[in-house]
Amino acid sequence: MRILFLSFYYPPDLSAGSFRSVALVRALLERLPQDAHIDVITTLPNRYSTFSSEAPIREEHPRLTVHRVALPAHKSGMVDQSKGFLTYARGALALCKGKRYDLVYATSGRLLSASLGALLARRHGAPLYLDIRDIFVDTMKDVLPRKMAWAIKPLLSVLERWTVASARRVNLVSPGFLPYFQGRYPGRDWALFSNGIDEEFLLDVEPASASTGERVLDVVYAGNMGEGQGLHAILPALAQRFQGRLHFRLVGDGGRRAQLEQALTDAGCDNVTLLDPVKRTELIELYRSADVLFLHLNDYPAFKKVLPSKLFEYAALGKPVWAGVGGYAARFIEEHIDNAAVFAPCDVDGAARAFETLTPVTRARPEFVARFRRDVIMARMARDVLSVSGDIQNKETH
Repeated sequence: MRILFLSFYYPPDLSAGSFRSVALVRALLERLPQDAHIDVITTLPNRYSTFSSEAPIREEHPRLTVHRVALPAHKSGMVDQSKGFLTYARGALALCKGKRYDLVYATSGRLLSASLGALLARRHGAPLYLDIRDIFVDTMKDVLPRKMAWAIKPLLSVLERWTVASARRVNLVSPGFLPYFQGRYPGRDWALFSNGIDEEFLLDVEPASASTGERVLDVVYAGNMGEGQGLHAILPALAQRFQGRLHFRLVGDGGRRAQLEQALTDAGCDNVTLLDPVKRTELIELYRSADVLFLHLNDYPAFKKVLPSKLFEYAALGKPVWAGVGGYAARFIEEHIDNAAVFAPCDVDGAARAFETLTPVTRARPEFVARFRRDVIMARMARDVLSVSGDIQNKETH
């Protein structure tokens, strides 16, 4: 019994897909029989050009082999990303040659990763479990140049339809994706296993009361700095607005970081510090030292469907959450996260008003943590993954 597990990102790389994948692999290994084996095909750490971490090309564990494909150097642009994916696809096809798989799993932040899973599943005559973390066809009209999006959308729509039709089972990481997929592919039964809180964030939260006096508060953002996050569209004006009251620490990298840096310089902001990506242990300490945790998505219709994985980290640590999001993410915050302030993306005035509603205290959210622990969610998802193949018997009988 052999499972092919495709994930473009995998530890020690830094990304939501990486953390999600390793948690699911662990959950699968707990439920698979002793004679089963998982082949993970991923890439060498490549999420950010400013972050590197050593990892072997091939890593062997009991019942698990991790293959990492080396990618060319990149700067997060579309051309570089396309070259990287083609390299990954060629590597995956070569690694799978001559092997037989009983089940193919693919997690996809990009459509082509999902399509690679569909291709390999068809080649091996194996059922495909597809985990969709983004809606590329829907998103590209917002983030790509209009003419380019218009030219390639018909082809990508056909590819999406073929990919989804190839899957025995499809999971949507955000319930906000449901209207899109139900409208395009009626009659399917969709799984809904979201992201969650990783073990590293399941820490004791020490309550801290609001500070007194006129201390400058520390606001931390950590994550990608691309078009999707739109930090360049709000941070310069927002930092100016809170000069003398807030200091922003922005941790990460991405395609719009240079533009963000230039915009901050042009605005004369001296209360913003940009830091390169860091390992999770350092990141957690940055979070814990912050007064407020900041999140922002650009003002595009497609992003009203997503549920940022960052929310789970932020909420687990008990810090106030200041979020510029709309649609499903805004509803999720309002329903599940207390001491959080939501404002419309790119709205500086709205962000300023929202901030004034926050109480700068650290306070545990035990109900949220209990409900959204990653290990609990992945245990349920592992059972769902294994259910698509009758040849693989889940060790759990319940």
